[in-house]
Amino acid sequence: MIKLSSIVAAMSIALTGAVHAEITPSDKAIKLAHDTILIDTHIDVPYRIHDKWADVTKATEGGDFDYPRAVKGGLNAPFMSIYIPAHLEFEGKGKSFQLANQLIDGMEAIAFRAPDKFAIADSTQDIEQQFKDNKISIAMGMENGSPIEGEMKNLQHFFDRGVRYITLAHSQSNHISDSSYDIRRKWKGLSPFGKELVAEMNSIGMLIDVSHISDDAFYQVMELSNTPVIASHSSLRKYTPGFERNMNDDMLLALKKNGGVIQINFGSSFVTSKAGSWYDQFKSKKQTITEEGNKVAKDFDAMYRAKNPFPFASLEQVLDHIDHVVKLIGIDHVGIGSDYDGVGDSLPIGLKDVSSYPNLVQGLMDRGYSDTDIKKILSGNTLRVWKQAEAYAKKH
Repeated sequence: MIKLSSIVAAMSIALTGAVHAEITPSDKAIKLAHDTILIDTHIDVPYRIHDKWADVTKATEGGDFDYPRAVKGGLNAPFMSIYIPAHLEFEGKGKSFQLANQLIDGMEAIAFRAPDKFAIADSTQDIEQQFKDNKISIAMGMENGSPIEGEMKNLQHFFDRGVRYITLAHSQSNHISDSSYDIRRKWKGLSPFGKELVAEMNSIGMLIDVSHISDDAFYQVMELSNTPVIASHSSLRKYTPGFERNMNDDMLLALKKNGGVIQINFGSSFVTSKAGSWYDQFKSKKQTITEEGNKVAKDFDAMYRAKNPFPFASLEQVLDHIDHVVKLIGIDHVGIGSDYDGVGDSLPIGLKDVSSYPNLVQGLMDRGYSDTDIKKILSGNTLRVWKQAEAYAKKH
């Protein structure tokens, strides 16, 4: 006679195996990913290798990106995130500016060290030519506008260095915009300088990224920008109620009117409320231990995860976000902004690193998306808004 506990254990193992079963994309999905320009608008390699250096021109043990995995996944045009921690703005002028330049230096070093594999891309023409040359384009976006430091000359400086979009704020409100994460809403949207910055970004061809900013700031950008904007790594509030970092349906409708694109974030807490709640409980527990005067164990994170397994999102749930955007505002307004190397061990099952894009393509195919529509999601929509920004700048 088999004990009930044994049956439960066996079922648990079987279910775990089913949930974590490896997804195998078809040859067609792999070919489509490889034969198409594939733009991911948010990958956090620069800060990752600044914090702990690794040679991503070769296979690396950690992280979500390296050259071999990018080639396997068909990723040929990542926007590398020049991520600037929010606290630097409040620690003295020059610190954000300094770090931004160092991170850009790091990207230039990759292209210099492996010119047969990588090239810096600062235009859509570069992206298209480098794709033909079988090189991975390194485009750059700045996550947090704090390095501008209130001076328009710094905007031009970073444009000249290859930055092609700026996320106006990050986890705290700054001198440009209020942040969705910050309860302090000093500006009630954009600051006076932030409003001027929007116009100047339009004029020079710098894309405006509305990820991270408050709802008020978003709508002010919609009123002020003369070119389409991007939400470089955001997902939908429909599936994460109360999470202001994501976009709601009214914002999506405004984005459509603007002509912009939302690039879907893969991080599980951006995809499901369940993952977000797990993080809230984790942080609360850790804070309680600290407030009680107890020392948090070095392996607290691992111990907590062992007792409380993280509820990873699934590929299907990521596809639900894409589906909703398409149903609400159309196929021309959605792209990919994975946040690889930026969300830690929270990536969905089936989308664990940059080798996984064929899984996404397979999922889109299974849901009835045509090759033409899939190509729009992989790069066409992002290239369109970038080209519109370039065209506007030429006339102004």
